[in-house]
Amino acid sequence: MAYWCVREEISQANRLRRSYYELLRDDLDQFIIQYAMIDSYQNFARKNIPYPFVEKRELKPRARIPDQEYELQNTFLVVFVEDIIPAIHKKYIRFFDVNKTTKSNLLVSESLSIVENYERNQKYLDSAHFVDFLKNLLPIDYALLIQRDPASRVRDRYRLSHFHVRIDWPIADAAEDLARSLRYISKDIYEKGDKYAEDIQKKFFEYYGLPVMAGGRRTAAIVAAQYLKRVPCITTVYVGSSEARALIRISERGISKTILMQFTDEEVRQFVKSHNMELRTFNKNYAVAHGKNETVCIFQAAYTLTNQARPPDDGKLREIKPDLNWLSVGAQSILPKPGVWKYPPLAINVIYL
Repeated sequence: MAYWCVREEISQANRLRRSYYELLRDDLDQFIIQYAMIDSYQNFARKNIPYPFVEKRELKPRARIPDQEYELQNTFLVVFVEDIIPAIHKKYIRFFDVNKTTKSNLLVSESLSIVENYERNQKYLDSAHFVDFLKNLLPIDYALLIQRDPASRVRDRYRLSHFHVRIDWPIADAAEDLARSLRYISKDIYEKGDKYAEDIQKKFFEYYGLPVMAGGRRTAAIVAAQYLKRVPCITTVYVGSSEARALIRISERGISKTILMQFTDEEVRQFVKSHNMELRTFNKNYAVAHGKNETVCIFQAAYTLTNQARPPDDGKLREIKPDLNWLSVGAQSILPKPGVWKYPPLAINVIYL
């Protein structure tokens, strides 16, 4: 069962709100792809350092990611909620008065360059200056929280309500919650012994497309995604990783990873031919950068859950089989550059070639 309601199950008012949320999320997707991918690439270019492209094998489910951090890769964690997180959840999602996006609180954070010209409307997604406001806050530790403004009654408005938001739910509790919903345990993560509990926690990371030893922001992201299933609405979690060099997006649509990928001139020629597209059109709308006989593009892999990662049809308890995959590669696409209006993602198959 989904923890959120599909459109046919909600009121006309909430359908309108969801449509607005999805429109705002489309815009947020564009900005975050720009910040995570293109801006990071330019960080390396300015320092005249080769960009550490992700290898295709790193995109396979259960793949190991090199344990190296790249300081020039932009990192962040953003939680975007369709409604409002009720106050009862503050025990584990730490959003309080002290970390609201007020001028007095922002002044405490000396890393911000926008406080002097701060205006209250900047925190709203429909503000002309929201992108600048968001960009200044993204490098701050922990998460940014975007949710509906409860004061907006005539029309729904969304605001970046809190910064420096800690996700304090234990990993073992998150894994237990998932395993219980998938009927691998009836109640407690240790009910079948320590080894079984360890397998459950490993599978929790796999369920969200991460290696077990993933870094702090990525772990916080998947714990937040699991915890927020307690809130009966859509949520979207974005996390940028300096190790994975990727943008990971977790939503009701599943998990996706967006990276930069190099293609040879010959690969590009074959690709545009197969899509019946002019090379000039491709370069204008999809090419992020050009190197010597190579073109850099934005590549996205979307993942689907296998039967082992879905609740069983009969609802009966079952045993975890660690060797069986919980994720498989779904759609693979080259994305248009952020801001491109006319052209869609282009299907491509590269991960298993």
